Amino acid sequence: MEYRGHRLSANVSMLFTELPYSERYAAAAQAGFTDVESWWPFAVPDPSPAEVDDFVRTVESAEVSLGALNFYGGDISAGERGVASHPDRQDQLAANVRAIVAIAERTGCRLFNLLYGQLDDRWSPAEQADTAAAAIRSAAGAVAGFGGTVLIEPLTEGLNGRYPLHTADDVLAILDGPLKDVDNLSLLFDTFHLGSNGVDLIATATALGADIAHVQLADSPGRGEPGSGSLPIDATLDALKAAGYQGVAACEYKPTTDTPSSLAWLS
Repeated sequence: MEYRGHRLSANVSMLFTELPYSERYAAAAQAGFTDVESWWPFAVPDPSPAEVDDFVRTVESAEVSLGALNFYGGDISAGERGVASHPDRQDQLAANVRAIVAIAERTGCRLFNLLYGQLDDRWSPAEQADTAAAAIRSAAGAVAGFGGTVLIEPLTEGLNGRYPLHTADDVLAILDGPLKDVDNLSLLFDTFHLGSNGVDLIATATALGADIAHVQLADSPGRGEPGSGSLPIDATLDALKAAGYQGVAACEYKPTTDTPSSLAWLS
């Protein structure tokens, strides 16, 4: 499935939620997607081998390609947004990295979104920044051997607790600063998060498009499908294309209606 010259992917953690999670991959395929992605699909950072087997079978049986997968981000439903910056969660993240590698080796997934984590007064900002940089470096090293890339994502200010990354510049300050020597890192360009934070999507796409590894699409306000809000989604996609972006554009939105009906924006 393509739109404005970009191959599209379905994020099954947000689309097809009318169905049980295990059925969403087949639903995505039936809707015309050949590429899918997901948030971390397990409640724990280190699922059992049987749980991993079931997950891989679900993807394979749907005959779709798993292009991107989130690292374990803590208890997302309870409001957590990553563990990379938390010194007391590094054992969890290390176990999760091993699980990510095992899944990647079986599915061919090569893009991995690592949520930074929220600020916590138990540690100084500098200690949390150092912890996050070390965690990101370690994760990137673990996936580098098979061509994997770690994605770092800004999130919407005011909706995600004390998550400190809100703009492309916030992420680039890390990637071009303490992690400048790590090649397989990239900004995750999410139109909803960046647009909601007042970032000029077209200018940012034009400036950074050639160096971005992954794009996610949702409108703002509301995080619905493109066309449900006021963001310049089409113009942003065109700017990304003109700048040399060659990756997938993932549909990571909350449908304002049932998922199949929400795909009408593609026509």
